[in-house]
Amino acid sequence: MNYIIRQMTEKDIEAVQQVARKSWHTTYQGIIPMSIQEEFLTRAYSKEMLAKRLMFSHLFVAELDGKVVGFANYSPMTEQGVAELNAIYLLPDYQAMGIGTALLKAGLDFLKEVNIIYLNVEQDNEIGKRFYKRKGFNIVEKFTEDFSGHKLNTIRMALYL
Repeated sequence: MNYIIRQMTEKDIEAVQQVARKSWHTTYQGIIPMSIQEEFLTRAYSKEMLAKRLMFSHLFVAELDGKVVGFANYSPMTEQGVAELNAIYLLPDYQAMGIGTALLKAGLDFLKEVNIIYLNVEQDNEIGKRFYKRKGFNIVEKFTEDFSGHKLNTIRMALYL
């Protein structure tokens, strides 16, 4: 299996939208109501929003045989060396193949001077929590947030480098 990790371009927007939609529906089934998922995906992964993310954050895609199968989105690093992993998603059929690890590594390599990477993961997202714990992230906070009228139990994790 030969995949490549590269920076996202505008040509990848539609493929990233498809990865986001499929992975969200799989990951959050039974956790977040479908109507709220759709509302969020429509807003957060619109062409306009992804174009803004391309300008103001760091996006990487995983491509296998010419098909985008995953992506990761990092915030720019602050002067204090802090960054945020805003999203890392893979199509379900491509999980547990090392691609998520490669997307994480691409962000860390790009943000060479980063001291801390933060992320938020939903408490019931067992696959995500296991992945991040295996990569060295530690829980730093737990809180409940309002997600479009739905209560989410969120875990904030940090990777200290």
